[in-house]
Amino acid sequence: MSLIKSISGIRGTIGGKQGEGLTPLDVVRFTSAYAQFIKDQNNEKIKIVVGRDARISGDMVNRLVNNALIGVGVNVVDLGLSTTPTVEMAVTSMHAHGGIIITASHNPREWNALKLLNKEGEFLSSEEGKQVLAIAENSEIEYADVDNLGRYASYERFVQDHIEKIIALPLVDQEAIKNAGFRVVIDCVNSTGGIALPALLKALGVETVDKLNCDPTGEFAHNPEPVPGHLTEISKRVVTKKADVGFAVDPDVDRLAIICENGAFFGEEYTLVAVADYVLQNKKGNTVSNLSSSQALRDISHDAGVEYYSSAVGEVNVVEKMKEVDAIIGGEGNGGVIYPELHYGRDALVGIALFLSYLARSDKTVSGLRAQYPSYSIQKDKIKLTDDLDVDGILHKLEQKYPQQPKTTIDGLKIEFDKEWVHMRKSNTEPIIRIYAESDSAEKASDLAQRFVKEIEVIARDMKA
Repeated sequence: MSLIKSISGIRGTIGGKQGEGLTPLDVVRFTSAYAQFIKDQNNEKIKIVVGRDARISGDMVNRLVNNALIGVGVNVVDLGLSTTPTVEMAVTSMHAHGGIIITASHNPREWNALKLLNKEGEFLSSEEGKQVLAIAENSEIEYADVDNLGRYASYERFVQDHIEKIIALPLVDQEAIKNAGFRVVIDCVNSTGGIALPALLKALGVETVDKLNCDPTGEFAHNPEPVPGHLTEISKRVVTKKADVGFAVDPDVDRLAIICENGAFFGEEYTLVAVADYVLQNKKGNTVSNLSSSQALRDISHDAGVEYYSSAVGEVNVVEKMKEVDAIIGGEGNGGVIYPELHYGRDALVGIALFLSYLARSDKTVSGLRAQYPSYSIQKDKIKLTDDLDVDGILHKLEQKYPQQPKTTIDGLKIEFDKEWVHMRKSNTEPIIRIYAESDSAEKASDLAQRFVKEIEVIARDMKA
């Protein structure tokens, strides 16, 4: 069993002993600590929005969360089955003081998590997250008496409200999409994308939609992370149905994978690149992605005459950098698009709407769009952590080993080698070191990643000797 307490929320496997898995007691404790944190920041009755993906444990965790909030004296607006970006938008639209998203994102079915939002509908900052963890650790929680319990209300049409706001965006060309007569295949991994994607495509005027795994039962039809190895079924279906494009999302619909008309993968790193290209063709402004994302976004940004900036990994860090440099588009290379004109959060739904608008206006196939961009390949590797592994010490020794190479240390260690780079960092969500490497071919990227896996192993072994 696993329980990971981080600044971005609480994530764990369902069941087991308290403190070792995400048990009901853990859910109540951390929800109560978050509610106490929000109450401490305000002098009025608190309202918090709650929504969840469709995973099997979601209903149980949702009831625990709602009742814990009520017990602390907080009013609850329950969105029911929803998406992460939908909950983020609901917080501000409903003038709430915060939000909780019950989802373990791309993790397997046995996992669930509490993602915590501030009043802007954005993830808590590092400092705020630490305060919530401290409250939970020190049991500094005051529950309400019977006359001051919170109230419960449900509102289950905010997914539709979210879609309406997307349709109203100036760069979403509903008419062009409708006239294009696209044939689309979708894979929603039997979670809430099965509710949101068909409704969005219908609103955009797409009449031919072939649905894979769109029943929100939480019984994931395959590994829920939307990467090529898990999306073979939709890849084949796009070809057999002679579709123009395929879209796959993760369980909480903040990551978007695109499949070309020939069944090839557009590449998760290039979801953001293509959407940013479309936006930059219509409006000039800065762009941002995290240190582990492809340099292709930097290339197209410079071609458009705008500045590109990088941030530490994590949505909260990308958003912070986007605000700092007034970026008009940003996100992460895992298929996460952040479009501030709608809201500051990764959003697969707005990604689909903007991509289809681009495709409809371009008179090209999806593979034709992909061929326009610089061809880079990223290899993603990892090393499991053990209690005696000094990650900071290892990365410091690696930094010293390459004194002449450009380096960034705002999040682990990133070393650049001309048109190649390697980024090594401790994961925020799993007990692993992530190693990302990029080059102009898959073979070179793999060689670079493996080189640093071996270097880390050697340094770790020497440090133990």
